[in-house]
Amino acid sequence: MRPLLILLVLLGLALPAFAQPVAPARPALTVLAYHDVRDDVGLHADRDPDAISTDHLVAHFDWLKANGYHVVSLEQVVQASHGGAPLPPDAVLLTFDDGLESFYTRVYPLLRAYRYPAVQALVGSWIDMPDGKRMPYNGSDCDRSCFLTWDQVAEMHASGLVEIASHSWGMHQGHDANPQGNLLPTAASLSYDEALHRYETADEYRARLRADLDRSASEIARHIGVRPRALAWPYGEYTRVGRDVAADVGMTVTFSLSDDAPKLEPGRTVPRLLVSDNITANRLGWLMRHQAQVDATRAVQVDLDYVYDADPAQQDRNLSKLLDRIKRMHVTDVWLQAYADPDGDGVADAVYFPNRHLPMRADLFSRVSWQLRTRAGVRVYAWMPVLAFRFPNGQSLPTLAGEPKPDGDHYRLAPYDAKVRAMIGDVYEDLAMYAAEAGVLFSDDAYLRDTDNLGPWAKNTPAQNTQALIDFTQALTDRMKRWRPQLLTARNIYARPILEPGAEAWFAQSLPAFNRAYGLTAVMAMPQLDDAPDRLAWYRKLVTAVKATPGAMERTLFEFAAQDWRTHKPIADRDIAARLRAVQVLGARHIGYYPDDFVNDRPSLEAIRPAISASDYPYPEPAQ
Repeated sequence: MRPLLILLVLLGLALPAFAQPVAPARPALTVLAYHDVRDDVGLHADRDPDAISTDHLVAHFDWLKANGYHVVSLEQVVQASHGGAPLPPDAVLLTFDDGLESFYTRVYPLLRAYRYPAVQALVGSWIDMPDGKRMPYNGSDCDRSCFLTWDQVAEMHASGLVEIASHSWGMHQGHDANPQGNLLPTAASLSYDEALHRYETADEYRARLRADLDRSASEIARHIGVRPRALAWPYGEYTRVGRDVAADVGMTVTFSLSDDAPKLEPGRTVPRLLVSDNITANRLGWLMRHQAQVDATRAVQVDLDYVYDADPAQQDRNLSKLLDRIKRMHVTDVWLQAYADPDGDGVADAVYFPNRHLPMRADLFSRVSWQLRTRAGVRVYAWMPVLAFRFPNGQSLPTLAGEPKPDGDHYRLAPYDAKVRAMIGDVYEDLAMYAAEAGVLFSDDAYLRDTDNLGPWAKNTPAQNTQALIDFTQALTDRMKRWRPQLLTARNIYARPILEPGAEAWFAQSLPAFNRAYGLTAVMAMPQLDDAPDRLAWYRKLVTAVKATPGAMERTLFEFAAQDWRTHKPIADRDIAARLRAVQVLGARHIGYYPDDFVNDRPSLEAIRPAISASDYPYPEPAQ
């Protein structure tokens, strides 16, 4: 995880009209997450990317003091979150993870000198490591001497400066979380038992977390006299289900890793800014003041159907092609199909993850999404239909328009029906339970026609139906957030409701409403869908229409077609690149395209990369 990287875009031409993001107001609280502190941290390619040099840490402390920041204790944060004394302006909470020996030898003396309080989160199994045992740690080989002793922990706790938290007893590792053996964060994913060919149940997951966290809390209490009230989730990954377990064992304050600004509300997991790459004090200051900045998104939408093959060897070759292409393209996001649609009708007859109601074509989404995240360094959104599901036992479920005519609308279930809502919600929750996606993309099937069988929604105004569909997608999001609390959201919108505001009645879609409801609104910049002339003037008109909504450019992604939907032939690479550049010149910050035919290199990587990449030229070669 490298949240400190700032992604820049090289367009190859001057951009005088390019929209400049406005720096947000400084948050009421910033929580910093540090790890190891060493005297010999290198400036480049250090073996531990999260380590910081002692002199840089001193510079950070000096910078905080010189710039009017107030380092606060966890107790002050807890009191403020429960309506007690408010935090001082520009409050900062210092946290250190992993229970490393350097916290006692290098950090603790600095805390005493500056009178700065801090939180130290311990991994019990590492402190309890027997003599003679070794383990890998961030590029190094560690034995017992790498970590604090319980005597040192007790001494620092007694000082009143250091609050001891849990970092789990033995969950700071990956475990098998799918049939392919991918190692996902232990605290935030169901384990997969290869011998039994099954996932653990939700109840087994809860019991496993409870046993680990209770062991951690009890051990800390034996050595310092009090059970910890705080837990730093390993790798910053957690579930709401797990957070409830943590609260049950007394850990009512939990920390994740995220650039988001913390909200002082009881029970909310507190995001922390990861301090990595041995950054300077000036760089730290910039990051602290721009935590809420929205970076440009460069998205590629990918059909998982192109990866799937009944032959495992061919499927592996397909996946390798996808990973290599995405690494070389240097985009920020992949919007990955999570449902199976081999006939291309946009309806989910099966999916690529275990679930309660639909056939599973293959348990593939978890593997591909995790490989993209860890090997290509991108965020992965699960691309899912909202209404277009064919459940094997769903013949009696009400639909909006029945079976579509050739080249007509999607087959769509009626979202006002309680059973439809429950079944689709089950599928979405199962997706989140069995895979570690960063976000969800609600597909283009989420629309209502005024000619549809709208049932109890028939008396609604167009705006009310727009909101009713938004409410349904937000209910689906809430189901997913039980397992992926930090889930991001995006939703497709057709161009016509933007270009012709009266078209909301034909789609139940509205750009202002979508911008309020979702992290990103992906406008389908595809004139072929509306039989409009495919000229650059159309795309410029679309950007102008989006700009008419205040703030919309910050939350709207322009998604282009790589295939002509009328002829089903690929669009020329130069035309796609020209359209991408045309909207960027007018101020578009977020762009993407669909589909990406990675098997046949369409669009050509070398042709599309300068227009879609989030990296500067020359593009670095991907790590092998």
